[in-house]
Amino acid sequence: MGTEEIEDAEAVCGALDGALRAVGVGLPSLGVDPLSYGSALPLVLIELGRCNLATAQRLTAVLRGAAG
Repeated sequence: MGTEEIEDAEAVCGALDGALRAVGVGLPSLGVDPLSYGSALPLVLIELGRCNLATAQRLTAVLRGAAG
């Protein structure tokens, strides 16, 4: 895994965090999957993590609203 892929993943993760927070959703465990840093595979995973019930409900409402 190269530095560029990790930097891209961190940038995407930051953008996702910003977009979620803009609609009132904060995922406290959002981040690049730590195993991605040492992986030889060309695949970086974003860990969405865990959230409480209120956050899951808010995320559901936002996604349903976006889906129309």
